[in-house]
Amino acid sequence: MLFRLFLAPPIIRRLAKAQIGQVVRDDGPQSHLSKTATPTMGGVLILVAIAATTLLWANLENIYIWVVLGVMLSFGAIGWIDDYRKLILKHSRGLPGKWKYCLQSIFGLLAAMFLYYIAKSPVETSLLIPFFKNLAIPLGAAYIIFTYFVIVGTSNAVNLTDGLDGLAILPTVLIGGALGIFAYITGNVKIAEYLVFPYIPGVGEVAVLCGAMVGAGLGFLWFNAYPAQIFMGDVGALGLGAALGVIAVVVRQELVLFIMGGVFVAETLSVILQVGSYKLRRKRIFKMAPIHHHFELAGWPEPRVIVRFWIVTVVLVLFGLATIKLR
Repeated sequence: MLFRLFLAPPIIRRLAKAQIGQVVRDDGPQSHLSKTATPTMGGVLILVAIAATTLLWANLENIYIWVVLGVMLSFGAIGWIDDYRKLILKHSRGLPGKWKYCLQSIFGLLAAMFLYYIAKSPVETSLLIPFFKNLAIPLGAAYIIFTYFVIVGTSNAVNLTDGLDGLAILPTVLIGGALGIFAYITGNVKIAEYLVFPYIPGVGEVAVLCGAMVGAGLGFLWFNAYPAQIFMGDVGALGLGAALGVIAVVVRQELVLFIMGGVFVAETLSVILQVGSYKLRRKRIFKMAPIHHHFELAGWPEPRVIVRFWIVTVVLVLFGLATIKLR
């Protein structure tokens, strides 16, 4: 957090001086036009802060640390290319969607196959059902496809949510912190036995990275809170989303991630439903998608939308944490 707080002000000034600012589409809410030229690509500092802190404090012999770091930084690199093309090269659409999805698929599949390869026990490739102590569904090779969708889906869901000041980063912080608790439980043989959790050796070290994510995210929120002084850009949203996805996979809590990330899920579903409805019926379900824009156009001030989505996330994260004991 301190790393992020101290480095942010000079970086914001440099980005503003270089005119590396947000490009606001004119077909969005008119209230967003004032955000034009607000410095962006702040996600680079978030990822650097997480990586640096993890390299300083985590056990670097732990394979899970390298998997999560590798996924986070590779997806962050995809977002950086997209931002660079939009902001520096002035390509209005950035990295074409098919290329972005292709790169995400490559890195997502590589991570899924590697995790499947290093799995040492059946529980590491089984789907655990929340609220049940011993209910697990063996996935076998289907684990690879499932893991791929969790990583890529979470990455894109966070990216879709990142449309208002601070809207995406606080849920990321809350979910990352909660997953850190699950990581510590799963990687501690005594606590896992007491709570009837599957014990997976080495997973507990991922809690260090989760702590780094919480700190870096809070440091970023200090400058990203309404009215934002800087945006994270695709580099931050894609990287952080992918990190949440792969952490949920290694701690075997993918379904709990869907619960805690209910805001991310709702944002993604709103886009899918909107596009599907328009293509099939030529009618829109929402005033605009993702759904946070719908509420804006319905008359909610931006801070109200943000804080209410935060409140929903707090409740969902607490509900997700309740699965630790309510089983």
